[in-house]
Amino acid sequence: MLSISQLPSFALTSVKSLRYPSSSSSSLSLFFSFFPRVSNFVRASSGIPNLVACSPTEIIIPRVNNAGLRIEETVDVAKGKIRLDSWISSRVNGVSRARVQSSIRLGLVTVNGRVVDKVSHNVKAGDEVNCTISELQPLKAEAEDIPLDIVYEDKHVLVVNKPAHMVVHPAPGNPTGTLVNGILHHCSLPCVSYSNAEDDDSDEETFSDDEEMTTSSSSYAASVRPGIVHRLDKGTTGLLVVAKDEHSHAHLAEQFKLHTIERVYVSLTTGVPSPPQGRIEIPIGRDSSNRIRMAAIPGGVSGGRARHAASRYKVIETFAGGGSSLVEWRLETGRTHQIRAHAKYMGVPLLGDEVYGGTKSMALSLLQKRVSRSDQEEIVELISRMDRPCLHAIVLGFTHPCTGEIVKFSCPPPSDLAEIVGLLRRSGLEKVK
Repeated sequence: MLSISQLPSFALTSVKSLRYPSSSSSSLSLFFSFFPRVSNFVRASSGIPNLVACSPTEIIIPRVNNAGLRIEETVDVAKGKIRLDSWISSRVNGVSRARVQSSIRLGLVTVNGRVVDKVSHNVKAGDEVNCTISELQPLKAEAEDIPLDIVYEDKHVLVVNKPAHMVVHPAPGNPTGTLVNGILHHCSLPCVSYSNAEDDDSDEETFSDDEEMTTSSSSYAASVRPGIVHRLDKGTTGLLVVAKDEHSHAHLAEQFKLHTIERVYVSLTTGVPSPPQGRIEIPIGRDSSNRIRMAAIPGGVSGGRARHAASRYKVIETFAGGGSSLVEWRLETGRTHQIRAHAKYMGVPLLGDEVYGGTKSMALSLLQKRVSRSDQEEIVELISRMDRPCLHAIVLGFTHPCTGEIVKFSCPPPSDLAEIVGLLRRSGLEKVK
């Protein structure tokens, strides 16, 4: 267990200090002491080879374009009116609201036979809507000198510790400053162009917690994303693997498809899951009331509204009389916002997750009065500064695509999460047996 004196050094411990256990055993022990229950399956990651120069290949990854998709439907709403862009978005999966609005402005939508180019136009029950989805405009990803926290690298793969607020690849709302931009520079790749492929119907969060990026249909539009096999949300921190050649990409993609990749996350929740250990298997689909959010939908698979999703969880520690808990998650599937949606469904949204209900006000109401009086001011400050969900990809394991060796990597949580855990632990800890 961390002592008070160890907390600051832990909060600033970098992944690099854990990369070579033989030369930094104290840092590794510190990491294991922070998550003693996690250490059983982390200790295998040692003896990592030296870094070598890149030998990259641009990877072509098929993605859905949806250009030319046509909708011819009669509006069916219970009562009143609904915005045209909202109604069309509710009828199409995989197309962003921004792209629907672009289609309307381009004159590709008619209502009752008349062209409507105003996105806020209201439609009512009985209106006949005809819409053609517009072509996506190509995006360019340019190399940018962005510092990358590289946990491991060889000629075939790259494992990166993604910081908070970094988007994985360029999108209309995030054209620069992404992980792909940094990888292009790191591997001395030129500027690349690719189809503007959409991932979620979200104008705010377009990236998914460890969602696989694989498909086999040659009819899909191609896009260039150097080696990206899976993604993490913009606010999620932690480990992500990147393929550096086509063989490695195909091999890793198959592992994700077969669910043989080991993915372990830790989170801080508002409240404590009940029971403290278990498996949640609830389909996940788009939240009908909030399009930037996913939702756990019981029975949603049979109705076509959701996709199968399963997560295993275990409470590691509880804090502040049950006001919060440190939870380990293991993913069996990789769905958009899977952990966040499942945590909300269980009634314990992640601390700092404003989209899914883990608001700062909720966290403060649960914690402020339950920590020692001397710590109340500090907990308010730490939670007020937390501007993302407290979720970290702590362990990543896979079969090396070229050597066949099972490799496993780990990295400690960043300082914002570590500081809150340290304060809660200092104020009182309940171990889970």
